[in-house]
Amino acid sequence: MGRMRENLLGPEPTRLPERPEAQAAADGGTDPGKIVRAYPDFSEAWALLAERALHAGDPVAAYAYARTGYHRGLDQLRRSGWKGFGPVPWAHRPNQGFLRALAALARAAREIGEDEEFERCAKFLADSDPEAPAALGLG
Repeated sequence: MGRMRENLLGPEPTRLPERPEAQAAADGGTDPGKIVRAYPDFSEAWALLAERALHAGDPVAAYAYARTGYHRGLDQLRRSGWKGFGPVPWAHRPNQGFLRALAALARAAREIGEDEEFERCAKFLADSDPEAPAALGLG
């Protein structure tokens, strides 16, 4: 009695807060560069820029965009209680920007020959949510 119950399966999943205005802009097809200027901490816009650069054959720009989105997402995860490990569910829409930035970082790293970075990012993505790599084309 009186003892707190431990989660024997590990930490609770981290769910980033909703960002309705930024999300509406991304979902509505607003240019990601314009979204970044309005919401510089919105990882999904950085991921969109990275994905666009990858598609255009510019992995160096993609790497820079993806790394920015990844770090902005890490900041938000930490503010949401994440301790550096544990689930970051793909099914929770606000988490998808961070996970997309992480996947784009992995792809860009692979394209510029950063094999260790690719492996680290791919593992981080799978550790965050085992469904994420397949959803993002890395599985």
